[in-house]
Amino acid sequence: MLKRPRTDFWQVGIVPAPLASLDAAALRALAPQIRWLQPAGDWRYLADPFGLRRGELLHVFVEAFDYRSKHAVIERHEFGAADLDWRGKRVALARPFHLSYPFVFEHEGQTWMVPESHRAGEIALYRAGASLDDWHRECALLPDVPGADASLIQHQGRWWMFFARVGPGALDQRELHVAHAPHLTGPWTLHPGNPVRRERSGARPAGRPYLGADGLVHLPVQDCSISYGGATRVLRFERLDEAEVRCSPTALHLHGDLVSDVYTAGLHTWSECGPVTLIDVKRIDHSRAKQWLDLQRRARRLLGWKAEQKHGA
Repeated sequence: MLKRPRTDFWQVGIVPAPLASLDAAALRALAPQIRWLQPAGDWRYLADPFGLRRGELLHVFVEAFDYRSKHAVIERHEFGAADLDWRGKRVALARPFHLSYPFVFEHEGQTWMVPESHRAGEIALYRAGASLDDWHRECALLPDVPGADASLIQHQGRWWMFFARVGPGALDQRELHVAHAPHLTGPWTLHPGNPVRRERSGARPAGRPYLGADGLVHLPVQDCSISYGGATRVLRFERLDEAEVRCSPTALHLHGDLVSDVYTAGLHTWSECGPVTLIDVKRIDHSRAKQWLDLQRRARRLLGWKAEQKHGA
């Protein structure tokens, strides 16, 4: 029997409540009030939302993925901060390699982004220029490290980075790594205890780290025990220093059917942004249409290669 194909599609939503006030029951109750981003179009999806508030505007940065090219860029969607009315979108950052997880934040009067760029073989820091659609690579925080979903927080005088390392056997779905630095731009040091957690049900980062009411660092992580991004949990770090990292999961467990009757197969971003919380949810398509799409893409690649060979000859 042929294996049924599966294609993941994600949808991004804005929950009109601060993250600290939410649990599974509260999220379900707020489901009718969630503002969903507009559909991305055929064979495309939006995922990995992170936000910035600037005056009367809320800027939501997302991965914009296209299955026809298997490539993603970072888009910026603009909303009214008070009414959450959508104002428009633009491509904020594009590179020859795949980009996702646009971790944006402000520090010392500057706006920064650490997007996932593991296909470039590094975790890199970008700085915003004249606008939020003008980004320049500042430096590599961890060169030669194919890291996924790097998430940063400044805590007790140091910078801390949580990330998954991309490797064989879905390594990025089951191991959590940590690095630290005295300054944002480094030098960054990999923690001697890496990986600090091995657990498919809660290791890969899934949103912005934050301080809980207990004063401890909390990190949203993906539960990939059933499928990639199937749900979200939160880790609490009882110890986080240069000698040792200790963490354990809280009781929070979030999944797509809390907020959607269609996108029920996953929830893999849980991102704090002031008075709102950003999420994404997943549905799985089992049609064979994507197989034809993949064949078309391979044919275009082969024709392009043959044209290059002919021109070179």
